[in-house]
Amino acid sequence: MAEVTMTLPEAIRRAAAAYERGQFGEAERLARAILDVRADYFDALHLIALVEAGQRRHTEALASFDRALAVQPDYAEALYNRGVTLQELKRFDEALASYDRALAVRPADAEALNNRGNTSKELKRFDEALASYDGALAVRPEHAEALNNRGNSLNEQKRFDEALASYDRALAVRPDYADAHWNESLVRLLTGDFARGWEKFEWRWKNESLNPSRRNFAQPLWLGETGIGGRTILLHSEQGLGDTIQFCRYVPLVAARGARVLLQVPESLQDLMASLAGVARVIGSTSKLPDFDLHSPLLSLPLAFGTRLDTIPSATPYLSASSESVRSWNISLGLKYRPRIGLVWSGNPAHKNDHNRSIKLETLLPFLDIDATFVSLQKDIHADDASVLKDRSDLLNFGDKLKDFSETAGLVSNLDLVISVDTSVAHLAGALAKPVWVLLPFLSDWRWLLDRDDSPWYPTARLFRQHAAGDWSGVVGDVGVELKKRLCVVG
Repeated sequence: MAEVTMTLPEAIRRAAAAYERGQFGEAERLARAILDVRADYFDALHLIALVEAGQRRHTEALASFDRALAVQPDYAEALYNRGVTLQELKRFDEALASYDRALAVRPADAEALNNRGNTSKELKRFDEALASYDGALAVRPEHAEALNNRGNSLNEQKRFDEALASYDRALAVRPDYADAHWNESLVRLLTGDFARGWEKFEWRWKNESLNPSRRNFAQPLWLGETGIGGRTILLHSEQGLGDTIQFCRYVPLVAARGARVLLQVPESLQDLMASLAGVARVIGSTSKLPDFDLHSPLLSLPLAFGTRLDTIPSATPYLSASSESVRSWNISLGLKYRPRIGLVWSGNPAHKNDHNRSIKLETLLPFLDIDATFVSLQKDIHADDASVLKDRSDLLNFGDKLKDFSETAGLVSNLDLVISVDTSVAHLAGALAKPVWVLLPFLSDWRWLLDRDDSPWYPTARLFRQHAAGDWSGVVGDVGVELKKRLCVVG
């Protein structure tokens, strides 16, 4: 090709320059042209792998890194980048081995040590993770990412004071480090320090994973500092559906300050939110907005109202199902001979913590033989649960009829108890003032706080926590025991 009439070093410099400018297509084209001339040219093989990784073509990138390493097996940067790619593919044991190979060549590589720590943390090898982070910090004492990641690892071990100290060190190095501020907020909220927690929580808008959901309105953001009487304020959802259900409780408080409240939520919640007191109009997330004077994300309202543990607006129910939906579901369920218990065992697989919070349906089988009518509240069934559900004809499944949350609310209103992992349905049951048992991982989400079996957010909730990380069998056993006690009382 014309590009390779120059020398190969000149050609690869041109390809590398295109890569540095973010011109990935051009960089790949030039690199492949080099390989047409010399198929084992390492720099071209490695550059193609980097391009594929940069475009999130991780499976292709892994194969390309392997081809490059077949030429130069001990090239530390390629071994490191291969580890990053394996980490993206969630092949953590292989990623760890690749980092170890890179570190055998280049022991004082702070980035490889930091990523080795992250991979060890994913594998729940926390001592190894901390040793890797400390190794990175020995090389670069002001490595802010390693300090932040070290804090996350300590947090997962419930070593909260040490985690906060590590975040403080990261922020001393980089005061505007959004991830460290955000992670600090989660620890503070989890441990009940709402005063500092809500303030730090606002750093979420500079967190890379959450920033895309930020709404950039021309109207001012309201955080409680000004009067809003006679003004129209837009309150809008963010993050998950459960977050919207949990924090829409603040709408009546905003209305009580004299504002006209518009509430924008995902369409699946729109009908349900019409039952909320104080809202003038509920708007779907894709609908055109009317005029308004101020706005606030729902999860900023605890800060606006200075919420503390003892001032959480906990009165329930604050949402309700329509009488028509309740009647319709009562007919669908048929005559009631036994207590009705709803089940939710898995959440949205796209949620970053879903692997920790969700359970396989087969894990719940030990208590499904209890004398009760069990009702699946799962809207979407994972493939590995479908066969189990098919074999359990005694587990009623209405998933295809749960079109939105107003339908789910009608069904839940006909139940005596909901047993759920940490999903939006758990929040819905709590908002409806239905008894709900929430099954939580060893380190739960911040909203469930620490070491308690009740929730100040939902008076009808009871919390069942893992005794050790990953151990759902103990939780299921605890639920089974309590369920038998409850059914004796109900019966």
